[in-house]
Amino acid sequence: SDYSFQLSRGFRALKAWMSLKEHGSNKYGRLIQQNIDQAFYLRELVEASPELELSAPVTLNIVCFRYVAPGIEGDALNEVNKRIVIELQEQGVAVLSGTVIEGKYVLRLANTNHRSRREDFDLLIREVMRIGKELNASHQPQRQNLTDA
Repeated sequence: SDYSFQLSRGFRALKAWMSLKEHGSNKYGRLIQQNIDQAFYLRELVEASPELELSAPVTLNIVCFRYVAPGIEGDALNEVNKRIVIELQEQGVAVLSGTVIEGKYVLRLANTNHRSRREDFDLLIREVMRIGKELNASHQPQRQNLTDA
């Protein structure tokens, strides 16, 4: 029904209120802290990878980073990172969004899934680097064989 006990207005918060009453604020607090801890873990993975660059400080559950490669920069690098977001989604790896920070297109992960595991973030980093390397290879100019000249 669209009416509350007062029969005058909707009570859309009932589901959230009942869930909070059933599980308690401590459980929700633990789940939120787990997401924050996982974001910090992802930050560590990004910082440990020379092909990745952290784009903003991690303070809660959001991590912004991007793929970087020697020999590709500016708009071309922005396009590679846009394509990484698309490929991750199309390949079913992860659903990240993108944003622009200081003129650079970056991958943005907002970790809100309480079922996420560390292995999921390990996989994410592996796949970002794999896709990035594949895209980077396709952006490199083809070298002409000297014997063909």
